[in-house]
Amino acid sequence: MTLFDHATKIDLIPHKPGCYLMKDHKGRIIYIGKAKDLKNRVRNYFQASGDSRPFVKRLPKLLSDIETIITANEKEALILENTLIKHHKPRYNIALKDDKNYVSLKVNVKHAWPRVEVVRKQSSKDGSKYYGPYRSSNSVRQTLAVLNKFFMLRTCPDSVLKNRTRPCLQYQIKRCPGPCVFDVDADAYRNHVDEVLMFLEGRADELVGRVTEKMAEAAEDLNYELAAQHRDQIHAIKQMLERQQVVSAKEVDRDAVWFMREGERVVIQVMYVRKGMLEGARSFPMDEQPFEDSEIISSFLNVYYHAESIVPSEILLSLELSEGDQAALEELFTEKRGAKVKITYPQRGAKRALLETAKVNAEQAFKEHFTKEEATQELLQRLQRRLSLRNVPDHMECYDISNFQGSPIVASQVVFMGGEADKSKYRRYKMKEVTSQDDFASMHEVLTRRLRRVVDGTDDPPDLIVIDGGKGQLGQAVAVLEDMGLNEIDVVSLAKSRVDKSGFQDSSVTRSPERVFIPGRKNPIILRQNSDELFLLQRIRDESHRVAITFHKKLRRKAGLRSSLDDIAGVGPVTKRALLRHFGSLKKVKQADLAELSSIKGVTPRVAAAIVEHFEEFSD
Repeated sequence: MTLFDHATKIDLIPHKPGCYLMKDHKGRIIYIGKAKDLKNRVRNYFQASGDSRPFVKRLPKLLSDIETIITANEKEALILENTLIKHHKPRYNIALKDDKNYVSLKVNVKHAWPRVEVVRKQSSKDGSKYYGPYRSSNSVRQTLAVLNKFFMLRTCPDSVLKNRTRPCLQYQIKRCPGPCVFDVDADAYRNHVDEVLMFLEGRADELVGRVTEKMAEAAEDLNYELAAQHRDQIHAIKQMLERQQVVSAKEVDRDAVWFMREGERVVIQVMYVRKGMLEGARSFPMDEQPFEDSEIISSFLNVYYHAESIVPSEILLSLELSEGDQAALEELFTEKRGAKVKITYPQRGAKRALLETAKVNAEQAFKEHFTKEEATQELLQRLQRRLSLRNVPDHMECYDISNFQGSPIVASQVVFMGGEADKSKYRRYKMKEVTSQDDFASMHEVLTRRLRRVVDGTDDPPDLIVIDGGKGQLGQAVAVLEDMGLNEIDVVSLAKSRVDKSGFQDSSVTRSPERVFIPGRKNPIILRQNSDELFLLQRIRDESHRVAITFHKKLRRKAGLRSSLDDIAGVGPVTKRALLRHFGSLKKVKQADLAELSSIKGVTPRVAAAIVEHFEEFSD
């Protein structure tokens, strides 16, 4: 392998702003960066400066080329960097896969009858107010439980609101005024909305004072039941809101971002404050990050706040950016927010205290994530030893074939990276060459199509291929690997447990253990039952089976509808949807007469006649 001649390449790069794309020996883009001065930035990679930059020594072996794209200024370089990272998803760039799933609460204040919705994405363009994201689904459930019980807002979606003809259970138990069917006082409903906004914004004193007045009025009117409800409401408000930490007397929006690093392992922690209240945190663990700290954090901020719909007015950082990067990012974020955004590096006071809180959370996230990662690596190494594999099975793929009584034959490809499912790499196959129900031939076709991309260099090879089946399916996989010259890839098959026939003599039925077949060995390997190694293989096998069955059912449903409606001349997708929406089922479409069909918008008398004729012929 020829080493990359970086000196010659650097001579050709101009002193201009832009982006650079690093490529490996297979021509794949592995890193994308931006720079105010492309020549200086790229040259900097190859100027060794001691142990703090160990990646410099392996760059010449890793790279085969560096491409550059010149832009007019640093701001354009930032925008281009973000676009290129999203498109190419390079191995060493920041991937916004945090360690938790987050949801937010949305209130569309412009709606005539607003409600509280749970959403996963926020938008600054729809005029709604967003609260969160919440760190756990339990937090969301607790908040919604209080809102639904005490604040009298509808919970139904707009489609139900517009079409309901009688009130639902929420109205019956006095948790909704029923705007779907009754003439509700809009001003009174808006007061409930205002109280919900106070609650979500943490304005406890104002909200409690307002509800206390209502409680006093109800008591004066001798409406003790209503007064008791307001009393319980006050208690719930205080209980929920006292959990939130006030970090600023001003209603500011700011994020505190802490950068933590050990070797090539990095955690970036984001603590977010909204309306002066600390609302939560997100941690982003990243492995294999050999580049400079300032470059990693700059790229992270660019990608993160492009993905986030709401940019705070102030971003607190634990390490400093270059003046050029800071100015470009502030300009970009200011445009997105529509108001001034500042990036600062506080050294004392309340802002520094918030950064220190982010530091503590970063240390905990680092410990949790990488301790789990180390345990996973130990598991994969045990699996390697137990099955005598050439490679540590960090990248595992499992395949399963699904067919049923002459219906289309399909297959699934499920991918586990580091012991966890990576659904972005899942694939589903429909057989192109095999027409009969031959599982062996189907497995041969699927593996050939998959591994052809490895040979072409367009896909990474797996460390281990797991086949759902026994010796026969394993033999097909081995034959494909040999034919394609990919003998370095490990392959095993996992056979399900079988009923032990000898047990039929007794009252109880026993099952044999699951067996692992490996090439070149006659007898299967029996992994210890309930071991982590067996559980990992079972997980990926069961997941591949689930994906294959789900795909097969989907195709069968489509085929069933197509045979009934899509074969009728004049019935396209729009007409088909109109028919099913109007009649509610395919059975009722078949039973409809010419007049009923013709009354549907988009169905002409000629098409209606064709539908009637088709189903009459079909029934015969």
